[in-house]
Amino acid sequence: MKVIIHDLGIEYDKMLQDKCDAMISADGKYAPCQGCFGCWTKHPAECFMKDSLKEVCRVIGRADELVIISENCYGAYSPAVKNVLDRSIATSTPMSTYRGKQMHHTLRYGKHEMFKVITYGDITPEEKATFELMAERNAINDGYEKSEVIILKSLNELEDVIV
Repeated sequence: MKVIIHDLGIEYDKMLQDKCDAMISADGKYAPCQGCFGCWTKHPAECFMKDSLKEVCRVIGRADELVIISENCYGAYSPAVKNVLDRSIATSTPMSTYRGKQMHHTLRYGKHEMFKVITYGDITPEEKATFELMAERNAINDGYEKSEVIILKSLNELEDVIV
């Protein structure tokens, strides 16, 4: 299953929906994570907040390929995309295990194939390096075998890189 998370406007929704199995629009019409960890312990993979991200963990957790489209914000995800990712913490469990000689949370949904980040907006070489490292570390933490960062000079290139 291919899942796309994006912070683009609604004018991109139709094009993106045709390229994936599930789409999560980081439109800010949801509450930020409260840090209660209820999605980890009380009601696994389900947030207590009754909004559009209530079951985001289940959608993201089942993704073989996760594509994140985000504006570059100092070498990191936009705040709206970061909020979606914060709300998806329960794709793992509170238990820990070793993966690649490093301690990580146990995956609730098993391993995945591709973690792809597409970023747009002005980006410096330092921000590019930060984005690449962040995507690589996020991929390892979330159980993805590969990660890739694509930097767009213009959003006109988007349709060509979303396959």
